Amino acid sequence: MVAHETALSLIQLGAVLFGLGLLGRLAARIGMSPIPLYLIGGLVFGTGGLIRLEHVDQFIELASEIGVVLLLLLLGLEYSATELVTGLRTSWLAGVVDLVLNAAPGVTVALLLGWGLTGAVAMAGVTYISSSGIVAKVLNDLGRLGNRETPTILSILVFEDLVMAGYLPVLTAVLAGAGFAAGMTTVGIALVTVTVVLVVALRFGKYVSRIVDSDDREIFLLKLLGAALLIAGLASSLQVSAAVGAFLLGIAISGSTAHNAAKLLEPLRDLFAALFFVLFGLSTDPAGIPPVLGWALTLALVTAATKIATGWWAAERAGASRYGRARAGSALVARGEFSIVIAGLAVTAGAVPPEFAALATTYVLIMAVLGPIAARVIEPALRGVDRLRVRTA
Repeated sequence: MVAHETALSLIQLGAVLFGLGLLGRLAARIGMSPIPLYLIGGLVFGTGGLIRLEHVDQFIELASEIGVVLLLLLLGLEYSATELVTGLRTSWLAGVVDLVLNAAPGVTVALLLGWGLTGAVAMAGVTYISSSGIVAKVLNDLGRLGNRETPTILSILVFEDLVMAGYLPVLTAVLAGAGFAAGMTTVGIALVTVTVVLVVALRFGKYVSRIVDSDDREIFLLKLLGAALLIAGLASSLQVSAAVGAFLLGIAISGSTAHNAAKLLEPLRDLFAALFFVLFGLSTDPAGIPPVLGWALTLALVTAATKIATGWWAAERAGASRYGRARAGSALVARGEFSIVIAGLAVTAGAVPPEFAALATTYVLIMAVLGPIAARVIEPALRGVDRLRVRTA
């Protein structure tokens, strides 16, 4: 009996991974992020879907937790502590504008739907943070990495990532139903932890890098993954959030060690992150999507406009041209991995109604597709409008 169940588990897991590979290839062919297709894959095999996966739920759940850790670890590896501090100094005003304009629609919709404080805090994060992965891919695909407005885009993304380090502990406390005092204690611990890690990274980052570094790829991978899971677990036990712990470890690793670690971990991140997106799709009932489709479309239109406004204003302050401002705003539109991470935390905690997962899934599906399209068409559309004005003048 046990052997039979093991065989079924291997067959189901193999089918899921092979299917994800096919979906990833399809996404690459049509030039879009694979995240929407992974979510759709989860919807097909989840609650209310066509086929029910019954033997790999526990493995996918654990793998998805590792996926979140690796997503945040590699995000931290992208930045040095110096870059974060510099980015915070130069982009804090644009970051605050971005936070207010793009979190407010999520809060408003959650309150209108009667989801209370918990739903409002979670939905604020879903609509606020852009997908740095999709943004980076779009900028690279369109050859815009050297454009004048690109540093403005990147500085806003850096600010968003820093906000995540403070936001996730707040969300964790709210989801756990902690009172005001306990919540403030959790936030205080998180802020102190972030400050200590930044100081350590600035002054002793090379020593942290030496501890995990190795010329042997196997040893290097074992130390990296072990350190990430260990620190994520410790952070989670302190209610600081496992994701924040992994992010801070990534910041503390610097130089060539960070570069080599990112190259080594990218395939693992992509694998486990794909399973995370599938798990979120599995937890969403497709029958719940039609009732929230109108809200999702409304949120998509409003938050696309607020992201464009944010990028336009920030790029204008940096001296970018009219077309550069449009490119900056449209590049920030996409939502993706981190919106799903936030929604996943809320759904896993059982602190939000089932409609929350359906709304978050539908919203991210729309925005992950809309973002790259907006980045590609906004400049040609603006030039077309300008030509029309000249002709009619």
